[in-house]
Amino acid sequence: MSDWPQGRPGDDRGDRYGRGSASAQPESARVMRQVRRGQAAPGQSAPPYGNGVPHQQPSYVDGQGHGGGYDSGYNTGQVYGSPGGGGGYGGPDEPGGGGRGPRPAPNWRKRIKWTAIVVITGLVVTTVGTYFWADSKLNREVDLSKVIDRPEQGDGTNYLIVGSDSRAGLSSEQKKQLHTGSAEGKRTDSMMILHTGSNGDTLISLPRDSDVEIPTFVGSESGKTYKGTGRHVKLNAAYAEDGPELLVRTVEYNTGLKIDHYVEIGFAGFASIVDAVGGVEIDIDKGFKDKYSGADFAAGKQKLNGDQALAFVRTRHAFAASDLQRTKNQQKFLAALAHQVATPGTVLNPFKLYPTLGAGLDSLIVDKDMGLYDLGSMFFAMKGVNGGDGTSLNMPVSGSTGGNLLWDKAKVKQLVQELNNDEKVTVSGN
Repeated sequence: MSDWPQGRPGDDRGDRYGRGSASAQPESARVMRQVRRGQAAPGQSAPPYGNGVPHQQPSYVDGQGHGGGYDSGYNTGQVYGSPGGGGGYGGPDEPGGGGRGPRPAPNWRKRIKWTAIVVITGLVVTTVGTYFWADSKLNREVDLSKVIDRPEQGDGTNYLIVGSDSRAGLSSEQKKQLHTGSAEGKRTDSMMILHTGSNGDTLISLPRDSDVEIPTFVGSESGKTYKGTGRHVKLNAAYAEDGPELLVRTVEYNTGLKIDHYVEIGFAGFASIVDAVGGVEIDIDKGFKDKYSGADFAAGKQKLNGDQALAFVRTRHAFAASDLQRTKNQQKFLAALAHQVATPGTVLNPFKLYPTLGAGLDSLIVDKDMGLYDLGSMFFAMKGVNGGDGTSLNMPVSGSTGGNLLWDKAKVKQLVQELNNDEKVTVSGN
């Protein structure tokens, strides 16, 4: 690059500029002494830095400029990269690199520690929030304190699980689609006792046509005491007469087994849970059809949606064993459903978990002492029964009378004794 112009020949600036003269007049920057390259101003030595860059510019504070306040090291070349120039762009080992030192290496141990703390805190907050949200959705409507003359508490925990034929919340179109009919009120469509203990879990179906005696009881609404008269009815009639409390009282009176918790679900809720988990896979041994329930199944493994699942657990007219076969199918399906709900694909997937919890908890009716822990224990026990870790059977039956199924009293007594002592069940059912 060529040097800057030397100015006009014969140009004599004298003392007209930079001396504080009142006659000072500006002149083109190209001829100003302090910006000329390649030649020192008169009275100055040659610049030592090469390339014609002056070592020191004239100061503006000694009467040769325009006043003070602008000499902050700029005129001495000490602004960028110079030693003591208040920092520059050079590195610490380069000339003029009096700025920041090398960037410290990241503390990965500290970062990992804080990341773990944040993640764990988030999980704890989410878990606690989910627990209280789910707990608030439980419908605790059944008061077991109203049940009188209860048996002694045995070992383990006993759940009475009831599937009702309630049509509450179903539109006319849904009733037609689900083949539920339009009967008023609600009755028990299925009843099971689930025993959980240290010697394996046991699931016992109670046929709704079981012959039972209605004992003395206190009305759940009236509070009046109704004396027992030795009246025998089908088991599902106890529920129809005075609801869950009388059903629990009747089961306890006829078995001698104390019920710790009560869980009930209706038609709509059952179908919603199945759909929420994306359907339930089940292996059907033999195909069957039933115009009453709408069932139409081929043999083999298949995934059932909510409507199909409801038809599967309600069908009885298609079987020679009627209600006894239906209870076996109910056990089989509920165990498969519990297994599906408890899989990592549902529990660890919020897009499945929350809809499942919402559908299930909204539709469940439980006793006032039921907690989420108890409910979780119940589902995992049912999953265990399905996986072969427990026993499932129908209540032992010895015959029938007038359409009512008679329980085998000797076997029932042995079964209840084994459950109360939390022993491995050796009794077989029908």
